[in-house]
Amino acid sequence: MAQLRAFVAVAEHLHFRDAAAAIGMSQPALSGAVSALEEALGVQLLERTTRKVLLSPAGERLAVRARAVLDAVGELMEEAEAAQAPFTGVLRLGVIPTVAPYLLPTVLRLVHERYPELDLQVHEEQTSSLLEGLAAGRLDLLLLAVPLGVPGVTELPLFDEDFVLVTPEGHWLGGRADIPRDALRELRLLLLDEGHCLRDQALDICREAGREDGAAVTTTAAGLSTLVQLVAGGLGVTLLPRTAVPVETGRNERLVTGWFADPAPSRRIALAMRTGTARQAEFGELAGALREAMRALPVRVVEPGT
Repeated sequence: MAQLRAFVAVAEHLHFRDAAAAIGMSQPALSGAVSALEEALGVQLLERTTRKVLLSPAGERLAVRARAVLDAVGELMEEAEAAQAPFTGVLRLGVIPTVAPYLLPTVLRLVHERYPELDLQVHEEQTSSLLEGLAAGRLDLLLLAVPLGVPGVTELPLFDEDFVLVTPEGHWLGGRADIPRDALRELRLLLLDEGHCLRDQALDICREAGREDGAAVTTTAAGLSTLVQLVAGGLGVTLLPRTAVPVETGRNERLVTGWFADPAPSRRIALAMRTGTARQAEFGELAGALREAMRALPVRVVEPGT
């Protein structure tokens, strides 16, 4: 198996140093493993030169088989792990940045109290990186905004939450409880950088409100904490999910929250897992426990099947 992993890494990177770094192996050990595999199979897998590494014709054919073998072994190990008692061992949870600071206290408290044998490992990344990690097996479960529309990924909805408008002190919309969506058409809107799903959701809301795609949008913040400070400084307004409001606005008296008229723009938060994962039942149970734990938050819990 070590020889196959070494060969597949070299086949993917075509560079011994990069391949060794990718699988946490020393370069001499990697080279030795590939040579041992070539000897065992009786074929030359690589063409080595002083400048680069190429796959031989046999290497190109066998690399496909080697990847399939490693994938099958990974599925075997996943099945074996799932056969153990549920909620034990490692659970690698990926969370988007616009969810992590506001929901993790609830998630961590639940896991600590109800699943003390579970080794929860949290990874905060943007949606695209999380989905890549899920597909590659680097992550087991994701907590993020949906819908994703990604083949091979099953979503377990948890709740819907409204967006609110955050304005600087003295703004004409600050403190209102009946803001029409079309007010977003001409506002100086501050959003997160490219790559954040919350940016895309906010832009979708603005388009639904009739805002033209070419309308000015200032993008200067990598996180919500910076975004609200820019609002407090009078540079514009922004949209925040309700779960973020207490944390992000409670520490600055120059920020005012405005509420949209019903139906308010909203987003849905869910768990996402690989379709057919051996831990499907376990993750379904966890989703149910999270729904109950999150009823205390300013959200609308989504019941299964709705």
